[in-house]
Amino acid sequence: MEVKAPTPIGHVRVALAGEDLLHVLHPKSILAYQGAPQSREDRFMDLAGAYRKRKWIRSKLQGPSEFILGLPPGCQLETVDIGPKSDLMFDFRHVMFYTDGLHMKSKVQKIKTAWITQEWIRMKFTGPGTLGIITTGDLVAMQLHPSTPLFVEAGSLIAYPDGAKIKLAVYGNQLASQHMNVQWELTGSGPVLIQSGSRDAQLIEQLQGGGIIKRILRELLPFGSVYIK
Repeated sequence: MEVKAPTPIGHVRVALAGEDLLHVLHPKSILAYQGAPQSREDRFMDLAGAYRKRKWIRSKLQGPSEFILGLPPGCQLETVDIGPKSDLMFDFRHVMFYTDGLHMKSKVQKIKTAWITQEWIRMKFTGPGTLGIITTGDLVAMQLHPSTPLFVEAGSLIAYPDGAKIKLAVYGNQLASQHMNVQWELTGSGPVLIQSGSRDAQLIEQLQGGGIIKRILRELLPFGSVYIK
């Protein structure tokens, strides 16, 4: 399998060799397909898979063939090689496709964690095989430490090791903890995968314009962000 992501981002081109089998979890993202018509087979997902992806149909594509996948604005696709001993737990919503032969196992999250993040299930894949992961920004890997915690913005964490200790938290002094999004606090060993696209609406607004006085007043005055435009 060969995946080519052009610049600017917006779509990817996937080429399958004769022995390749690929499962696409967002069939409507297939914008163009070149190959034998019978080499695409759409199937109903099982109930658990349909719940996790909010989708009922997945496509099984066989080579030799080539197709174009369209991506949402601001998103890109990264491929991740999964080995036979991989223990990474993925946010299934970010999985665009996976190669045939990968084994999937679901893990239910703690109720407190799931209630805040709206993420009830994580998926562990064991290979060998390849995942196609859709992200905002690049996919960045960081290594965990057994005692020094790693804090990651909750919406940016794509995958973490199954054996990691993980809880929801904030950090820093009182002002810092009051003005940050909920964070995942992780300790353990192994890599975590993070999407690096910025979620700071104020940073985007600042880059697009707006005086410094207005920005300060919005942050300091009660309901400043509501009354000061």
